Amino acid sequence: MSYEAKMMAMKKLLKKKAPIAEVKADAPKRQTPPPPPYEKRWLAAGLTKEENEYGVVYKRTVVYEPQHQHGKFALSGLLGTVERWRESQEPHPLAPDFSRPLVFFDTETTGLKGAGTLIFLMGFIEYTEETFTLTQYVLPGPDHEAAFLYATDLWKTPMSIVMYNGKSFDMPQVQTRWTMNRNVLPQLLKHTEIDLLHGSKRIWKNEMDTFKLTAVEEEQLGFFREGDIPGHMAPIIYQDAVKNGRAELLMKVLLHNEWDILSLVTLYIRSTDLLLRDDSLSSANAKTNIGKWYTDLKSFSRSKDVLMDVIAEYGTEEPKAHFHIGFLLKKEGRQIEAIESFEIAAHSLTGRERVIAYEELAKLFEHKMKDPAKALHYTKAAICHLRHDPDMTNRFKIRMGNEFTHREIRLTKKLFPGEAH
Repeated sequence: MSYEAKMMAMKKLLKKKAPIAEVKADAPKRQTPPPPPYEKRWLAAGLTKEENEYGVVYKRTVVYEPQHQHGKFALSGLLGTVERWRESQEPHPLAPDFSRPLVFFDTETTGLKGAGTLIFLMGFIEYTEETFTLTQYVLPGPDHEAAFLYATDLWKTPMSIVMYNGKSFDMPQVQTRWTMNRNVLPQLLKHTEIDLLHGSKRIWKNEMDTFKLTAVEEEQLGFFREGDIPGHMAPIIYQDAVKNGRAELLMKVLLHNEWDILSLVTLYIRSTDLLLRDDSLSSANAKTNIGKWYTDLKSFSRSKDVLMDVIAEYGTEEPKAHFHIGFLLKKEGRQIEAIESFEIAAHSLTGRERVIAYEELAKLFEHKMKDPAKALHYTKAAICHLRHDPDMTNRFKIRMGNEFTHREIRLTKKLFPGEAH
């Protein structure tokens, strides 16, 4: 095809595209939906109205003085919490991003999952100008969802957002709803997410039967709810408020959400105290769990400090601390001390940890101490424990049983080279 022919073909393509551009230019603008008919009843209940280019949203604002007490903790403790993270410069999942405002966030939804699930309430607490400000946004109805999402400023300012199960639930729900409105809303920003459910499980593992927020509130924060609605009732109450305009019970849902977010603030204070303050009251189990958490984060120096403090205070009464510090001592080449720690652990622990302690002792005696007899002793002890302790999965028993059997054969050959196997 000649150059002139190619140019003519391109002109034809341009002519075909022109009408499409004209249709877009003449497309009708999006109509802002009218306020709901029950607006006066919602306003009378204590909500205020906010309008934006996408419609209307209703909100509630509460201002707390820093000395406001929630359970055993005052909100003012958050200032020290942030300063401790700043001073520690510790890379940690609970550490805030100091370049972003720190915000505590929780949602209420019409269901647990699915594209048809709506977020009908979003609440934020932020420390601003020497006070703590709670802002709650309430969805008037599906046709105002874009206005509801836009009002939160999640598109405007990158934040450090503290949540409870937020990484698995709240933020994915926000992302889903934003995607459903992506044609009209600005893009949702990427925020720093801090999840206190994960932190609570790491700190109080083996100490709490459930990690529902209400259980954590009572056991760790000293906060007991009086007159609270059951969480599963929140969607039903909201749907009634939208259908019939009754907002009295809806305000109970907002109080439920308010308590959730206040608990996030004080739980963040409590968790940080345990992680960064040596003088914070805590159980041996929680301190040991924190030491293990730092090990998993490869903060070995801090992990060792925490575990050594536990051992200094509780001695052999907290064998898990000896179990975890054994790996750090082994890593440092301090084999004798590592053996002492693993022996304490193997004597007092049960289940997987006892088997692993035996395994470490067998490894140390075979490869570092060059004592195959002792290594064989601990190998046989592990095999016996695998057979008789029910507190292990079959998969773990089979895998470890095979490894110990191979180790037993190898060590027996070293000790009795004349015997046939």
